[in-house]
Amino acid sequence: MNWNLALFAYFPYVALALAVAVTAYRMVYRPFSVSAQSSQLLEQKRLFFGSVAMHWGLVIVLLGHLLALLLPKGLLLWNSVPLRLYLLEITGLGLGLWALLGVYILFARRLSVARVRAASTPMDYLVLVLLFVSILSGVLTALLYRYGSYWFPAVMTPYLWSVLTFNPRPELLQDLPFWTKLHVFNFWLLLALFPFSRLIHIVTVPLGYLLRPWQIVIWVRKLAR
Repeated sequence: MNWNLALFAYFPYVALALAVAVTAYRMVYRPFSVSAQSSQLLEQKRLFFGSVAMHWGLVIVLLGHLLALLLPKGLLLWNSVPLRLYLLEITGLGLGLWALLGVYILFARRLSVARVRAASTPMDYLVLVLLFVSILSGVLTALLYRYGSYWFPAVMTPYLWSVLTFNPRPELLQDLPFWTKLHVFNFWLLLALFPFSRLIHIVTVPLGYLLRPWQIVIWVRKLAR
């Protein structure tokens, strides 16, 4: 079997199909299941530090990946000045390490706090493990194969666009090192599990509040007599 073809040409479409179809099903037929199922009341201190580190670290790093996907020439132009390249690489590595620490704290919290452990599901642990692997493989790629922001537009951007345009080119990943391939495959695996996990709460961001009419709230109280 050609594993490169199976993992990076066929499996991405399985992941995308599951992400779209199952998410739509849950939102239409099981809308009350689309939530983060917060455990804040069970333990707050470690949740705060772990959640802030994981969410902000991941969000900013993902925005950087999205920038490289949408504006590869702009990223290369930015990196044309060595100082800016070093600044971007150091910032990305720092954010990755911050997110890695956050995932570790959240995983340790689920294992060590009895009430949180009782409310956890196997999927919760699996998602945290996959997030840890994803971030760790990204950090190792940044450390072992430096200047990822420079070669990403030349390798990963064409590959991702080939998948999104239904003309996959897995050969672009054929010669990449193990940690980089693991990082890419782990992304597709997380996408496949996304609609079955608590991660689905991402789609519940209340963007409708930006478009709905203003509401006037009036405080009514009885006057003392």
